[in-house]
Amino acid sequence: MKTRCGVTLYLFLLAWLIIALLSACRKQEEPASSVLVRVNERVISFDRFEADFARHLIARGIVAKEAPQELKRSFLAQKINRELILSAADRAAVDLTAAQREAVVAAHRKDYAADDFEAMLQERKLSVAIWRRQLLENRRIEEVISRLAYNDIVISKEAVAAYYQQHRADFDRPQQVRARQITLAKEADGQQVLGRLRQGLDFAEAARRFSISPDAEQGGDLGFFGRGQMPDVFDVVVFELTIGRISELVKSEYGYHLFLVEERRSAQRLTLDQVQDQIAARLRAEKEEQAYRNWLQSLRSQATIEVDWTLL
Repeated sequence: MKTRCGVTLYLFLLAWLIIALLSACRKQEEPASSVLVRVNERVISFDRFEADFARHLIARGIVAKEAPQELKRSFLAQKINRELILSAADRAAVDLTAAQREAVVAAHRKDYAADDFEAMLQERKLSVAIWRRQLLENRRIEEVISRLAYNDIVISKEAVAAYYQQHRADFDRPQQVRARQITLAKEADGQQVLGRLRQGLDFAEAARRFSISPDAEQGGDLGFFGRGQMPDVFDVVVFELTIGRISELVKSEYGYHLFLVEERRSAQRLTLDQVQDQIAARLRAEKEEQAYRNWLQSLRSQATIEVDWTLL
């Protein structure tokens, strides 16, 4: 009995020793990836950087062997900025709750049908885990920037009013029209559609059925526009056309056009009340851009950043 137990124990220890040796050999054959960058307490391994850079190139349609070295260095600078911001988030304990993370993932996931989602992952060489990591990192970065970089930004009513007074000419709205168009490739096709319109066919429906222009799905709706925003040949017709009347066939370099003017707006100067939200958004965007640059520079000046350039 003792002999049998001794043999069993011996075999167990021998098997454990073999597994340990094999594991050690595997570690020697497949060493851990070298650290490329250290940003404070955060690290980026060389392998992860290379994988992320490859996906970066794929997303932009760039062939890896044709990518210049400057592009890799630029991408590295972006990665360092991300790690600086994530390090700031770590120190300030800015993170998403489990519920918030799942909500972010669900909100972005619902934009894709099942097949489209898998196709996107394959096209960009992403696993679900990597897609999720990048998505949640981006959301966390947005959150920490909002809390730490933008927290002191205030746009006062006085600043909005002052901007309006200093830029009055920017809020002069010229005469505008709202028109629809139908574009055909051949003159004969245009004359045929014009005949059907004169017999009562709805213009928007005709645009959806016959027009070759990108706005066909919107019934040919061009929205409101002023003089000079469209080709000259358009302006000559639509700014003289009576509301509700269909134009004659108009030739341009894009084909043959039919127009219908639906509304007109007289030239006017927009009031402060009409544009105050627009001005406030513009001022906030300017202040946020400057605040972000200053904050990032502050992070960089206080950080410990190490790059092993020999790996690149």
